[in-house]
Amino acid sequence: MATAIAPREERSTFGIGIILVSQLAFVMIDPSAKWMQAAGIPLGEIIWVRYAVHLLMAVLVFAPTQGLGLFRSRAPWLEIARGGALYASTITNFLAVKFLPVTMTSSILNTTPLIICMLSIPLLGEHVGWRRWSAIVVGFIGVLIIIRPGTSDFSPAVFLSLGGAVLGAFYNILMRKLAGVDSAATQQVYACLLALVCTSPFAFQGWVWPHDQATWFAFCAIGVAGMAGHQLATVAARFAPASVLAPFSYLQIIYASLVSWLVFSQPPTFWIFVGAGIIILSGLYMALRETQLGKPQQVLVED
Repeated sequence: MATAIAPREERSTFGIGIILVSQLAFVMIDPSAKWMQAAGIPLGEIIWVRYAVHLLMAVLVFAPTQGLGLFRSRAPWLEIARGGALYASTITNFLAVKFLPVTMTSSILNTTPLIICMLSIPLLGEHVGWRRWSAIVVGFIGVLIIIRPGTSDFSPAVFLSLGGAVLGAFYNILMRKLAGVDSAATQQVYACLLALVCTSPFAFQGWVWPHDQATWFAFCAIGVAGMAGHQLATVAARFAPASVLAPFSYLQIIYASLVSWLVFSQPPTFWIFVGAGIIILSGLYMALRETQLGKPQQVLVED
């Protein structure tokens, strides 16, 4: 028997509450990856653990009620494409956080709504007017302020972070297409399975177990946070248009700044404050404009 798919509902306040909680979960992913890489754990192992724990939790939580329906998709090729975008975004972002402060990578990731607007032209055939193009340009000026090309503080790793934002935009577009088509649980399972299939041939070469309590915490938390964050964000997309949810996703920059400061002793610089502020204002204007045009943005989702 096919799993019943909950329909979309207009309950914006409830959706906003869910997205706020999801951001608390998402903000644990990148710091956990950064901590484990600093502890000498290989990237392939980190990615494998991130998705293996995620998949295990999803099966334990949802299989008792959904059975084999958990693995049935009404749009399997969309699921595979969505999972591939998430997997590639994870690789680029985890590589970026090894070299960059979490605050910087989080700020760059928040250009995703602007990139979605750009991609809507070739992918969705939408017309983007001068107001939204202006917001896109201003937003990327904010990125330039953060990465400061041509200065001694510039790191080529920012291109990895920007690549992750582009891949995240593809993921978000496909997530909205799948809302109301496949259950949130099925979407999580497909994304995890694809990542595990791609990573397993490399994950066990030079496997390193955590050697202290903090690394063990990161080892376990990265998958739990991934499952919780993605599940909550996917559910939130059913209760509210993404243009309503998107502004609240920017709280992740604040959360990331606190974690970067408290855990890694890397407080946000003046330029990150300025650049992130410009990105947030551009994104908020974009959300407002999308609402006026009746073309809601996609909600930002972490790796």
